[in-house]
Amino acid sequence: MARKSYPGTMTATQTPAPEADWLRLDRQICFSLHAASRAFNSVYRVILKDLGLTYPQYLVMLVLWEQGDLPVKKLGEHLRLDSGTLSPLVKRLEGAGLVRRERSAHDERSVQVRLTGEGAALRERALQVPRRIMAATGFELTEIGELRERLDRLTAALDTAALEEAPEHH
Repeated sequence: MARKSYPGTMTATQTPAPEADWLRLDRQICFSLHAASRAFNSVYRVILKDLGLTYPQYLVMLVLWEQGDLPVKKLGEHLRLDSGTLSPLVKRLEGAGLVRRERSAHDERSVQVRLTGEGAALRERALQVPRRIMAATGFELTEIGELRERLDRLTAALDTAALEEAPEHH
């Protein structure tokens, strides 16, 4: 199957553009990441349909499978989501019978998210997801690892830059 390319897609061998070209869409790393993210979401939508999950719900389940029961706040920290975004996701997962929300006995303000038996069992079926995603990328396992490491470095650098650019720092 031929891969779709976007007009003006950059190649790795291109030389740096003159400053006048910096505002071209095909020169924006943010757009390349955005396009890749949308492409990933399209593939995940198809693959996760078998599990009855959306991509954001899948991310919640990944954290719970890895970490076990967590307060909503900690779950949000892992996923880089605020409670306003996370709460509806968890409610839908609860409605599907995959998780249970419980108020903490120690702190009424804290809500603990726990996997149900059905949610824990879904992990087994989800094991095929990473293999299918890897196949969809056409990348080798080492390439995926290297890309993930670079993206993690990029995220850390951008987090630092965002803090430095914040109004209270000026």
